[in-house]
Amino acid sequence: MSIDTNLAESIYAFPVSPTLEIPLSEMEHVLREAIDFFNQVTAIVEESGIIRGRELARFTARASEGLKVGSIPEKLMLVFAYLKQLLAKLRDALKARPKEGGKIVQVCSKIQARALQIVEYLKVTVQEGPHRKEIALDSQQARMLFSGAGGEPVSRKETIRAMRRAEALWPALRCSHRPNDGRQTTRLTAKVEDLQDAPDFAYCSTWQRSGRRAAISF
Repeated sequence: MSIDTNLAESIYAFPVSPTLEIPLSEMEHVLREAIDFFNQVTAIVEESGIIRGRELARFTARASEGLKVGSIPEKLMLVFAYLKQLLAKLRDALKARPKEGGKIVQVCSKIQARALQIVEYLKVTVQEGPHRKEIALDSQQARMLFSGAGGEPVSRKETIRAMRRAEALWPALRCSHRPNDGRQTTRLTAKVEDLQDAPDFAYCSTWQRSGRRAAISF
């Protein structure tokens, strides 16, 4: 039994009329919402590594340039046209992803890379000490892990973000504050028996060189 998932064409429910008066402010609001949706899809495409760098910058630049001229309905049609292109690339990427095997993670930010570093470190720690009952890693230890030998210091905020991302990548981990600690030190904890089924990641490093995101405006 097939299910129709297409949105019903409810526009035909409007009374037949040669003209439809809509306040300019409402049309501008619709355009802003469409642009915001476009920018959200752009962020998803960038984070997933489907389009990034100069290619994505050129894509958004063309869209921004097109929004400088024309009426609001024309600008809306332009935004939707570029949205269709992004969604088509996203659909093709989803079709091309492997259906079996390890979990593939596209590293496109330092936060993601540090989270993977935490996961790999904990995997090694569990393997080297299988008889321990629990394992813990606090934010200070994580910062030392990131810095390594002569590495750049990592802020407490960025460290905690990486720890929370590691928790999302490995659900057996629990990110919380250390009990009875006035400083509320963040730490990752888990029972070793729950960490036996470690996630297996196949990933490629595509570092995000800039904190700026590609986006359009009008």
